[in-house]
This record gives sequence, C-alpha cells and structure tokens, in this order.
Amino acid sequence: MVIGDGVLTPAVSVLSAVSGLKLSMVDEQHQYVLLPVTCVILVGLFALQHYGTHRVGFLFAPIICLWLLCISIIGVYNIIYWNPHVYKALSPYYMYRFLQKTQYGGWMSLGGILLCVTGSEAMYADLGHFSQSSIKLAFTMVVYPSLILAYMGQAAYISRHHSFEKNHHIGFYVSVPEKIRWPVLGIAILAAVVGSQAVITGTFSVIKQCCSLNCFPRVKIVHTSSTVHGQIYIPEINWILMLLCLALTIGFRDTKHMANAQGLAVITVMIVTTCLMSLVIILCWNKNIVFALSFLLFFGAIEAIYFSASLVKFHEGAWVPIILSFIFLMVMCVWHYGTAKKYEFDVENKVSISWLLNLGPSLGIVRVRGIGLIHTDLISGIPAIFSHFVTNLPAFHQVLVFLCIKSVSVPHVQPEERFLVGRIGLRQYSLYRVVVRYGYRDVQQDSLEFEKTLVSSIAEFIRSGDSDLNGHLDGSDSPYEKLSVISKGLPFQKDGEPEASPESSTPTETNPKLVSSKSRRVRFVLPENAQMNSEVRSELQELTEAREAGMTFIMGRSYMRAKSGSSMIKRIAINFIYEFLMRNSRSPAYAANVPHVSTLEVGMVCQV
Repeated sequence: MVIGDGVLTPAVSVLSAVSGLKLSMVDEQHQYVLLPVTCVILVGLFALQHYGTHRVGFLFAPIICLWLLCISIIGVYNIIYWNPHVYKALSPYYMYRFLQKTQYGGWMSLGGILLCVTGSEAMYADLGHFSQSSIKLAFTMVVYPSLILAYMGQAAYISRHHSFEKNHHIGFYVSVPEKIRWPVLGIAILAAVVGSQAVITGTFSVIKQCCSLNCFPRVKIVHTSSTVHGQIYIPEINWILMLLCLALTIGFRDTKHMANAQGLAVITVMIVTTCLMSLVIILCWNKNIVFALSFLLFFGAIEAIYFSASLVKFHEGAWVPIILSFIFLMVMCVWHYGTAKKYEFDVENKVSISWLLNLGPSLGIVRVRGIGLIHTDLISGIPAIFSHFVTNLPAFHQVLVFLCIKSVSVPHVQPEERFLVGRIGLRQYSLYRVVVRYGYRDVQQDSLEFEKTLVSSIAEFIRSGDSDLNGHLDGSDSPYEKLSVISKGLPFQKDGEPEASPESSTPTETNPKLVSSKSRRVRFVLPENAQMNSEVRSELQELTEAREAGMTFIMGRSYMRAKSGSSMIKRIAINFIYEFLMRNSRSPAYAANVPHVSTLEVGMVCQV
C-alpha cells in the first residue's frame, strides 16, 4: 500500500492542483489542456529526481509556508465574508447529528471525508530526514490550523451557495476570489510537486530497506547526498512510478476515481500502522497489554469505519491500490522465498575448509600460473561454486583469492581502511581471503587499478608478518581466519622504474633487495632495511609470477530450480517468477568493473 500511495499521491496531487484550470479558462477549453499539462508536470517531476532533494530542498519550506499561508488567508476571508458562524462545525455534536440524520448516506460519504486528510500524511514520509519533535511542532502549530481554516472557509462559502452548474464547481478553487485565482493555481501546483516529492522519496527509502532485508530484487541505489544518508534515488523504481502515474492519469482522467483509490491506500496504511504501533507499545515500550489493546481498539475502530466506507467504492477506482499491492507483495514474497532457499542451499553445500586443506598444497588439482579471483558474499568458508568448478575441471591458479566486496553505511571509507587480508590454511597453499569495503558514495576503482591495489595489499600482508598468525587449525572443522587491515600496499617496480603504491603517492626509496621474477618485469619494492626470511621471499616471488601470468575473475551464476515432486505453486514461483527477477535485477556493483575478456562465469543449478 505504501508503494501504491507513492503512485497515487503524485497523480492525484498534481491533477487536483491543475483542476483549477476548469474555472480559470473559457468554456470547455480546459478539457484539451488539463490532461496534457498534468502529464507534462508529472514527467518533469520524475525526470528531475536524479538530481536529488538537496539541490532544490531549500525551496520546499518557502513553497509550503506560502501555500499554508495562502489557504489560511483565503479561509479566514471566506469565514468572515460568507458565514462567521461556521466555527460551530468544530463541535463533534454536529458530526453525530450528521450521521444520525443521513445514516447510510452519511456512512457512504466518509470515504470522501477521508480525502480531507490524505496528503497531510506526506509530512511523515520524510520522518527519517527530520526529528519527531520538529514534525509534531510543525503539524500541530502550522499544518493543522491551516487545514482547519481552509476547510471552514470552503464550508462557509458552500453554505451560501447551494446550487452549482457543474460538479467540478464544488471544490477548493470555487471558493477562491477570482482576482487571485491564477496566482493561487501556481502556488497549488508547486505545493503539489513538493508533497509528491516527499512521498516519492519515502517510496525510495522503503524499497531500499526492503532490498536490505532481501525482500525486493536488487536495484541500483544512487546516494544523491554526501552528508544525508537517507537521500537516495532509484532509477528503476522512479521510471516505474512515472509510468504508473501517467497510466492512471490518462486512464481515469478525473480526480474522483483516483481520489477513491488514494483514500483506500491511505486508510489501509493507517490501519497497518495502528496494528504495528500496538506491538511497539508492548515490545518496545514495555507497557501493559491492556493499554496496547485499548489503543488498538479505539483507533482501529475509527479507522475500520472509514476503511469500510472506502472499500465500498471498489468499482469506482479503489481497486487500483489493491491490485498494485498484490503485485508488489507477490514480487517481494517470491524474491524473499527464493533468496532464503538459495542461502540454505549455499550453507548446505558449503565446502569445509579443513577438508579442502587435507587435500594437500595442490588441493588435489593442477595448479596453473596466474591469480584466480573468486567473488563471494561469504566472509568465511568456501563457496559451493568453487567446489563445483574444481569437481568438473580439476585445475586452478597457483594463487587463489576469495574476494568479498561489502558496502558499509558510511559515505566514504578511507583507503587505508579499505582492504582486509587474511590467509586460509598454511603458507604453501597460497590461499587468501580479501574483504574490500566501500562507502555508499565511494567510486569503485577500474579493473586495472583495482588489480594493482589488491596484489600490493596481499604482498604487504605477506611481508608484514601478519600472515604468520593466520591459517592455523584449531582442531575444529574450520581454521582461524584473522583478517588484517592493510593501510598501504607494497609498491611495485616495473621495467627498472619504481612505481608508487596504489594507495599512496608518497615516494618510496628503492632497496637493492628486490624480490622479482626471472624476467624482472614486475617487482615489489621493499622498505629500507627490510628483513625477510626465505619463506616470505619465496611467497612474494610466487605472487609476482602469478601477477605476470595474469588475473582471472571467477563469477558465480546460480540457476534456481525446484526439486522434482515440488508443488505447482513452488515450481511456478522458483522456475519462472524468481528466475525472471534474477535475470532482470541488478548485478552486484563490482561486476560492472570486471573486464569481460578476463571473466569466467561458473554456472550451477541449485535444486531447492
């Protein structure tokens, strides 16, 4: 329903704001202008999303303040000019009299009355960007009084004008004095854009959280601000929302059906929020269960009445949020189920490191020259994709690196804290594990630069002696895998010229003691007075020879298949829907920088 609200709110807000053209233009001309203008504004709104909120955020507060001031002044004017006694409508007594007199008709009208509060909830869409106290203060001291004055002003005007020529004359703009109708129309459109922006940004945040919980397919998340973590942009979701908004606007062409759909979406979100809030009262606030039930029954009963009134209008547009919610719920459930089954398969087929090391230094396979770089999401253990590869092709590189690239929730990771290197097994196995950390605003290095930085970090790990603490068996099924932070990689020297470290531009003096290959094309430059034993020297030479031979990037590709005998629903969910989502979701960020000529993709069918 939150995503449905993200589709409906921009469409309804902009179309409602532009509907003022019906009164501001000559007879019937508005029908040729209203829809194109709305579509142009919606396209412009979504097209500007990639610039980020921070670039235009300074305009939001003045626009909203101007809009609230505008409707407050118009409301006060209408109250004084048309019916000063309208303030009596604030008494709940008249609400009771209204429902008592109209009965079924009054209950049916609650779905329309609900639209008076839809839109004001957009303030809470940006709750992550502002404090709770600031939103409470703004709502109680500014937003709520402005809305009360605006609606009282409209009621005062309607109380003196009972007959209208057309249905669209019953609305906000008809109560606006004709002389200021055009300026108010412009301010209303700007306010609709700002409110829509808040809901769109909130939708992006919800999708990002779902991706973090493995409840939504991988999408490209662009952080538009280096200082505010919550300001993000998701291209795929942005264009999907735009297409859905345009489809609804062109399909319905009026605010009545779209408002019915938005009303059902908003009241459903309110009911879900009330239910979750009752759990928060018990689990987080540690309050009495009676207090939580009282809260749930009181607010839930009120919301249930409005929900029933909105649900009656199912055939008048309220079906839209239900269909959208069902589609997104199906996608989320299938993706979460498939991801969980894939993780279970990886854990069950995970290769024991002790078993791997018991095969001996050659691992029971032919070790060829070069560096094999295996991408994995595991920070411990051996992925099943490796055992699948060596089982079918018993040959691998002389130096094997299990690489795990992690994104952390900070804008930038300092270069000296980026690489963590560890050893798997003893020195003669030439097995390493490297964890590379990137901030959400960091730009990942290209393949050549990354290769140099990676090898130099492993070389520094070997030279520093930290590797002596790694790789010893503890008697259990897995060895210790202590990862060391490599602040500065060991620099290279190529073709007789010293090369600076990839992590630093500080000049390094060349030591006569150089560990090199026979061709002396690439060498590691050691610091002055560096002390090395023969094992370290031999390992560095092996790493040098492997780098000269080249580096191969091994990428895993899992194909999910339901086991034979599975139910029809499971086969459809795994074999078709999940596989479709897998093929069309974003690949991991590091895969974009891997050169295709050096990539080896290993496919494996996962029977779940």
